[in-house]
Amino acid sequence: MSPRNRTLVLLGLVLLALNLRPAAVSVGPVLAEVRAGLDLSPATAGLLTSLPVLAFALVGAAAPWLARTVGLHRVLFLSLVSVVAGLTLRALTGDQVLFLLFTLLAVSGMACANVLTPSLVKLHFPRRIGTATALYTTAMAVGLTLAFTATVPVSDALGSWRWGLGLWAVLAALAALPWISLMVHDRRPEERAATITFGQVARTPLGWALAGFFGVQSALAYTMFGWFAQLWRDNGYSATEAGLFVGVIAAVGIPLSLVLPTLVGRVHDQRPLMLAVMACYPVAFVGLLVLPERVAPLWAALSGVGAMTFPLILVLISLRARTPEGTAALSGFAQSVGYLIAAPGPFVVGLVHGATDGWTWPLVLMLGLLVPLVALGMYVGRPMRLEDQIAARAARAARAA
Repeated sequence: MSPRNRTLVLLGLVLLALNLRPAAVSVGPVLAEVRAGLDLSPATAGLLTSLPVLAFALVGAAAPWLARTVGLHRVLFLSLVSVVAGLTLRALTGDQVLFLLFTLLAVSGMACANVLTPSLVKLHFPRRIGTATALYTTAMAVGLTLAFTATVPVSDALGSWRWGLGLWAVLAALAALPWISLMVHDRRPEERAATITFGQVARTPLGWALAGFFGVQSALAYTMFGWFAQLWRDNGYSATEAGLFVGVIAAVGIPLSLVLPTLVGRVHDQRPLMLAVMACYPVAFVGLLVLPERVAPLWAALSGVGAMTFPLILVLISLRARTPEGTAALSGFAQSVGYLIAAPGPFVVGLVHGATDGWTWPLVLMLGLLVPLVALGMYVGRPMRLEDQIAARAARAARAA
């Protein structure tokens, strides 16, 4: 690929990353208004906050197959088209069922792109995985921050939460433009067959450990992004303030996403770095239990540092496979199964909050999730390769035969 096209890929990657979170998290800051406007029950609101992880689980599993069949760059373009359509239509509908379906359409596009971006990095930037991952995870953090900090002000300025949610369709439409040109690289999507299947990954300890780690960290992240704005509103803060605090969680990721993925790509053993990041979670959650109405920016910042487990695992997915095909297979398995594990998280937290009419037990539940998060993180942080585990299993099977 020429330097010009490589630059276009990098631009497309960054613009794509800006759109990987707003469709999912922009609802959180205006959740109370959406519930009132659409007459959503607590259970339906919990389902709404769980839709992103459900879509990532179900649609994400098909993303590697779609890339092999249709073409990687074409699938990424179509993913952005579905984001544009879903965000536009959900901002216009007054029916709660259609609102859920259009949200599902938008986050399904995000799901495909989310799974395929590590493979895109492995394909175009095999010697700069940490740097390329740092760029797109930083863009992702910027998009996440904008979704939290701009949704409420736009809604207030234009008089409706619908404008605040519909705004993000414009950003997705702009992001689709570079991919129109990049699709020419998919004229022969079947140039080489996939060398690693979903089932092969499912028979490796690494595949399941990455899926488990991905699932627990996603459950924590989407619970924070879906419910923490409401937590702060329930503790006396305004909707704008609560949105800004959740924006702090996302904003912390902007500078850290520039540094941590590159650092992870350079060290041989990632466990000490991962443990330092995860240690911020219990401090933040205990702080919210004890002083939820005070020092909110500090608890938000510490939660944001803990949420850096997400860009860390994206780098690990690329580092734990030797080829773009292996990366796509590992990413598809880890993210689809991981999001399936994560899906009940925001929903259960919403039910517990509704049943107890408070935030003590939801936060205790989140503290409990840190136990498997740390255990799995200590395993996947060790240097290993997917292909080596597959080969070792095949060798054992051959000897047994």
